[in-house]
Amino acid sequence: MTVQAGDELPPLSVRVRRADLVRYAGAALDFNPIHWNEQTAKAVGLPGVISHGMLSMALAGRLVTNWLDDPGAIVEYGARFIRPVVVPDDADGALVEITGKVREVREDGTVRVDLAAKFEGKAVLGKAVAIVRLPR
Repeated sequence: MTVQAGDELPPLSVRVRRADLVRYAGAALDFNPIHWNEQTAKAVGLPGVISHGMLSMALAGRLVTNWLDDPGAIVEYGARFIRPVVVPDDADGALVEITGKVREVREDGTVRVDLAAKFEGKAVLGKAVAIVRLPR
């Protein structure tokens, strides 16, 4: 695989629905009611039920693993949670749009990929960076 700085990864759009939050809560053992109970979410000042931040981060990571077709290629991955994804209680859910761009190709065979995840046109992750090892 030949990669150059500036290359864009194929974008990914994912709909997050309340059922996804329940499944993620079970897998992550994070049953905080702000992720499933409208009343609780609003009582703590949120606009509604929100997705788990780690779910948003995982979705952005999926963009990279789809691109490389190898989850084991990720050497390092980090992000900051800067805005919640509000998930309505309807069939459409919340649309998260993810993009990525190769920032740097390093001499050690790794590549830095900068990621962006947006909900309603606004970033939900900050400083989202994956370091990956390209297949030989």
